[in-house]
Amino acid sequence: MKNHFDPRAGAAGRSGDCLLAVGAIPLMRLPSLIELSWRRCLDFGLDTGQGSEFEPSARDILAEQLDKNGKLLAHAQPVMKMLFEQIVDTQNMVVLANDAGYILHSMGDGEFLERAERVALAPGVEWSEVSRGTNAIGTAVAVASPVVVHGDQHFLAANQFLTCSAAPIFDPAGRLAGVLDVTGDHRSFSQHTLALVRMSVQMIENRMFAAAYADALVIRFHARLEFIGTLCEGMVAVGWNGRLLSANRNACAQFDRPLESLRGADFAALFGQPIARVFDHLLVRPQDTFSLTLDNGGRVQARADFQPHHLRRYTRLDLPSQAAVVGSPSAAGFPADTPPQTRRAGKDACPLSRLQTGDPQVDAVITRVRKVVGHDIPLLIQGETGTGKERLAYAIHSVGPRAARPFVAVNCAAIPEGLIESELFGYEEGAFTGARRKGSVGRLLQADGGTLFLDEIGDMPLSLQARLLRVLQERVVQPLGSAKSYAVDIAVICATHRRIRDLVRSGQFREDLYFRLNGFTVTLPPLRLRTDLETLVAAMFAELGSARPPTIDPEVLELFRRHPWPGNLRQLSNLLRTAAVMAAGEQMIRREHLPDDFLEDIEQQPVVASGAEPAPVRLDDLAIRSIREAIARHGGNVSAAARELGVSRATVYRKRQH
Repeated sequence: MKNHFDPRAGAAGRSGDCLLAVGAIPLMRLPSLIELSWRRCLDFGLDTGQGSEFEPSARDILAEQLDKNGKLLAHAQPVMKMLFEQIVDTQNMVVLANDAGYILHSMGDGEFLERAERVALAPGVEWSEVSRGTNAIGTAVAVASPVVVHGDQHFLAANQFLTCSAAPIFDPAGRLAGVLDVTGDHRSFSQHTLALVRMSVQMIENRMFAAAYADALVIRFHARLEFIGTLCEGMVAVGWNGRLLSANRNACAQFDRPLESLRGADFAALFGQPIARVFDHLLVRPQDTFSLTLDNGGRVQARADFQPHHLRRYTRLDLPSQAAVVGSPSAAGFPADTPPQTRRAGKDACPLSRLQTGDPQVDAVITRVRKVVGHDIPLLIQGETGTGKERLAYAIHSVGPRAARPFVAVNCAAIPEGLIESELFGYEEGAFTGARRKGSVGRLLQADGGTLFLDEIGDMPLSLQARLLRVLQERVVQPLGSAKSYAVDIAVICATHRRIRDLVRSGQFREDLYFRLNGFTVTLPPLRLRTDLETLVAAMFAELGSARPPTIDPEVLELFRRHPWPGNLRQLSNLLRTAAVMAAGEQMIRREHLPDDFLEDIEQQPVVASGAEPAPVRLDDLAIRSIREAIARHGGNVSAAARELGVSRATVYRKRQH
């Protein structure tokens, strides 16, 4: 006779200790999760008194399921063995089931295995709720969460001598892959069993994650260094484009975000720095940990799993092996026709050296910079837009004593004036309308112990300059809306394409802040004045991931030499990317592969007499000119022009008024 749910039935309606005497859900005796499972079982039409006979077709089903779940079984079996060693001789068994509840594998004490087989708790048998009623395997599949089903909480009376503790296993994509279960005699039940199962599941998931993304960059991280390499570590896999492929459950917990919101996110948005900086670190200290700052303000220590080809794809120079990466003199491996400047940059993996591609002006800058690295002298990097100021700043950070600490970049021109204060200093919960519920730590505190890079410092609002000066003098930060102050230890590097002295004279920049920031000044040359154009082109093709970069027609190289390059290295990189696409399938980039506006710019250039020097051009004049030309190219679309130039819309609006 089928059981029928009677919501009025309770403990008083039962006979003796049997929960099933009146054929109703035993209210007040079952946890809510188990009660809901019983409701489902009744809806399935199950009978509490039915048997658990072994199905004749189980062997055929097992072969099919083992074939479908080979990867799960391969990663789970070693862990199951370790788990069983912890519970041996306790009348228990370890069970692995797939995402539908079919048992794939089991191991346990011999005597208990015989008892389990009497109720068909054996490989090849389905233990879903619809087949076996409320049980830990089936219920864990149904609710996708850990569950314990103890004794008479089982729906079928035949299974009530068991206590089962199960936890779901999720694959690297976040899908249910199976269930790990420990089942034993209900009289030997331990409350710690589920904890052991959950730890084992985490171990299986981490093994599956590492195997699934063996060809990607895997970052392992935790707030505490000693937890890296343990079950508690977060793991993220990052694709070649810097996008997050997946994250394990501990990573999601540290971000306090579900996997769906992390997958596909940009690495820089999640960790506060471009993925290229991680590879810069790996080039110099591949075995060392490094610091990252999560988008929720949490600071973590991290270690990367990578292969040599990862570095070859991500680095600016196409290094052939890990030996070359770490600077082995005999492993440079460059082709015979590689320019000697490129050979030198690849042989010395130091990030500063890799910026030296043969131009004497850049070499002089690097030589001067090396002398002040590690002395916490404020640096001011000048140069036109796109000359590589941030790249130089990060290289300086990477070779100094703060290399393992955060490098936090702030573009003062890209943040709206009304928000830059909260971005820099952070704020407490409720400090202003629209503030995050948990507040924000701010860029200054994120950079504690490391380097703060203030790009376009000349565009910082005058009202904020006084607060920044006080931080630099007192080394203390007070978030908005907070009564507390926090000590900070930061090295400061600033950059600008503007003449700060002119801004000081016009009252737009504080003189005292200028002298505080201007401990040591270097100027990067514009591309039109550099002598290493061919080497730069080769290096940029390597950076774009070109395994077999095309050659450049001599006519095109001559056009490159004649162009004024108002966008400098950034413009050259964009041009090469476009030209490579236009020349797809061909071995050489020719004039016809270049954009029309690039050729028009050259035609408008005045012819300079042989031996004559071009007239000096002010940085601001070049910036204004390049912005106006970009706006014209995009038909007045300011956003498109800003994206092309790599600046904020606010900068475009401001400059085009001049």
